[in-house]
Amino acid sequence: MMPKLYFFAAVTFLLGMISACVSVDDISDKGATSQKQVGFDITVTRDGKELETKGTQTKGQMIDAGDMLATMDTRRPFGLVGIEKGTNTLLINNSPVYSTSDGYKASFDSELWEIPSRVLFSAYYPHVKSIVYGDDNNAYSIPYTVNETEAGPLISKTVERAINQLNILPLEFQHITNDIGFKVCDATPKEELQGLIHLRKLVATNVASAGIYLNDLTINRGSWNYQGYYRNEVVFDGDVLVGVGSENEKFVGYNTLEDHLATSHRYYSIPDEIEIGKQCVEVLFDVDGFELGGFEYPPLKDQVFKYMLYGLLPNNVFVPGKQYTFHIGLDLSSIYQEITFSASVSGWETKIYENNDDF
Repeated sequence: MMPKLYFFAAVTFLLGMISACVSVDDISDKGATSQKQVGFDITVTRDGKELETKGTQTKGQMIDAGDMLATMDTRRPFGLVGIEKGTNTLLINNSPVYSTSDGYKASFDSELWEIPSRVLFSAYYPHVKSIVYGDDNNAYSIPYTVNETEAGPLISKTVERAINQLNILPLEFQHITNDIGFKVCDATPKEELQGLIHLRKLVATNVASAGIYLNDLTINRGSWNYQGYYRNEVVFDGDVLVGVGSENEKFVGYNTLEDHLATSHRYYSIPDEIEIGKQCVEVLFDVDGFELGGFEYPPLKDQVFKYMLYGLLPNNVFVPGKQYTFHIGLDLSSIYQEITFSASVSGWETKIYENNDDF
């Protein structure tokens, strides 16, 4: 959930299209239809500020964007939609656009250039096989499964262009999910009880992971209308000694504690309402044996604390496009004393995993 920006070059893709949305196979069957190519100038923004522009990046190149790390898996195309302004005629029907050795390119049937009207373009990532259009075609619904959610869904702003003048189509993508991660430290005030805690596992429960996103081209705004699938996300699984004090608080990685957000283990979640007794974080940890007041205390294994998210965020709602870092402070002043648990919110830190097997 989440981080530099990758836009790679990958596979050539031909998109045959006339004003009636003819398929690529239909075009090739005719044999005589000419094609015109369109390039895509792609940016990803956070809070309206451009992070990086991707034109023709070399595969594997990493671009530093401050504290942010983003990668884009170009094995997964983005989807492109185009409607004729005024008539709302569907011209480009959920066409997948792949990256090429020259950046993102697509070829359209030349008859499309004969349309005199201006066209509203919209794009989203990652592409799904089927979307549902509204009655007037000016809005469409994207059914995101957990696989698409874990890819870090993006939606572009609507772009209006006269298609007969189209050569390069600029697409400004924005995030529509949340990027979530954790920081942890040993918050025990008694020095003789510090430095004894080993983090073993951290699990976020009931993570909203699938839903339908309604994107309206005319008002250039979208919303999540349905959330129907939840999963438990194993954020950490290992054995590490937790640093003492807030000055040694670290991000939680897959099986390590990390100094930087970019190398931490974060995950994407559909913006969701937090309910009483529903979303929580489970922390499994061990405690080394110690001596206190002349008594020897044996090691403790498999201690479990469960912390509810309800009451941590304003209005108990995750805001779309925001990044959340939850802070966990373990306190062993008393062996069974509750740990402190709080949350901080910042602007989105862009992260799109290159390898979706990481989830």
